Amino acid sequence: MSHDIAAGAIDDPTTDPFAVAREAAAHIARATGVPTHDVALVLGSGWGGAADLLGETVAEIPSHEIPGFSAPAVVGHVATTRSIRLTGTDRHALVLGSRTHLYEGKGVRRVVHGVRTAAAAGARAVVLTNGCGGLDPDWAPGTPVLIRDHLNLTATSPLEGATFVDLTDLYTQRLRDVAHQVDASLAEGVYAQFRGPHYETPAEVTMAGRMGADLVGMSTTLEAIAARHAGLEVLGISLVTNLAAGISPVPLSHGEVIEAGEAAAPRIGALLAAIVGRI
Repeated sequence: MSHDIAAGAIDDPTTDPFAVAREAAAHIARATGVPTHDVALVLGSGWGGAADLLGETVAEIPSHEIPGFSAPAVVGHVATTRSIRLTGTDRHALVLGSRTHLYEGKGVRRVVHGVRTAAAAGARAVVLTNGCGGLDPDWAPGTPVLIRDHLNLTATSPLEGATFVDLTDLYTQRLRDVAHQVDASLAEGVYAQFRGPHYETPAEVTMAGRMGADLVGMSTTLEAIAARHAGLEVLGISLVTNLAAGISPVPLSHGEVIEAGEAAAPRIGALLAAIVGRI
């Protein structure tokens, strides 16, 4: 199967998306010289610089060259996939910088292709990060928050057919315990994913809050579901980049998201490196 055929085939309903994930994993193994990866990371808005602190970059691949992947459509997301040897170990992390969002209109399979590829590449755990709006006024921009549960408000699922998966412990308690060992002050919250790309209205934020949400954004939940289905442990970490609509006294902008991520980069990078090192 050629890379071009594999990349296009993922959108074909007659194609097995897991076969495309296996082809992508094989391509990564050939391109990096690393047969298997132990952990995967999906770096969202504001998290791009964290990869530099994980260890030695063994190889870096333009994401669009990997079957089923495409270049990122959002400022703040990097266009490469990296294999990193974790500091002081012989373990490798697969860092996926090219996240596909549901609002891009490329289909749910593309959204979750990264985590399925990670599982096919041998990863046993995945760290999903994002930049988000916070509902708690005490969480200033730049505050990292562990995701303990989520509300999938996208009206879709990455699972197809009669595929029933228990999500009771979707965001693995063991991994959250590891994160708390690194930083006992880390807060936890419930993340609500909207479809986007428009920001939520104040009324929608109020609704999400009444439903139990502490954080709102446009990613993560579909990837988490697919990761659990693929047998991965899941750790979710949100970076509060702004107060959500109706809570923030100023209009929302993507520039604000990027600025908050850049300001918080040293802290969240060191935090993420320490957590991944213990996983």
